[in-house]
Amino acid sequence: MKQVHTSEEAAAGPLGRDAEGRLYDSRVRTAMGVFTKGGDTLALEAAAAARSAFHAVEKLRAHGSRGRGLSAGALDVLVRLGAASRAGGADGGGEPGLTVGELARAGGVSPRNATGLVDTLEREGLARRSPDPNDRRAVLVTATDEGLAWLEEFRAPTERAMAAVFRGFSPEELAQLRHLCLRLVENQQQIEQYLTAVPDGPGAEVS
Repeated sequence: MKQVHTSEEAAAGPLGRDAEGRLYDSRVRTAMGVFTKGGDTLALEAAAAARSAFHAVEKLRAHGSRGRGLSAGALDVLVRLGAASRAGGADGGGEPGLTVGELARAGGVSPRNATGLVDTLEREGLARRSPDPNDRRAVLVTATDEGLAWLEEFRAPTERAMAAVFRGFSPEELAQLRHLCLRLVENQQQIEQYLTAVPDGPGAEVS
């Protein structure tokens, strides 16, 4: 892997450009070089860059949340509840709410985590639980009027923030970024399935 370190780059900050003009973080490269004892750091640098990008997007998202301090998970649940409200429920013709199980599956989290996120939204007055009129054993979660109004107010600053953080990205680059991020997710899911299928973990012998 080609590495470029110049005094100009050091003076400008941790971000520099390699011989192909691609950005890299000099601090991460140095640290990973020590960690790998001089080995290839590209995958580790890419992982660090993905984390940094996530935090950069989250900072802008939180900036527009009017001090509510909603986590990304809670916001995702509220957005899904808002969509269900507009669509008339999960099937488009029922009650404008979703069960905790549906929220968990849609968000790729455990039912326990989904329950915690709903608890947070309830405390903020943005969502409520109510009995499912079609199933006495189930509970529907719906966005409150305040929750729907909050989403409406949150939309404009979110769109401005995303336009700013992705400034200079072409539609093709955005689609490629989405694709690459979801490839990471897909790989992680496959690894998790493998580890679940092997009782003793990655060190077990495979026959």
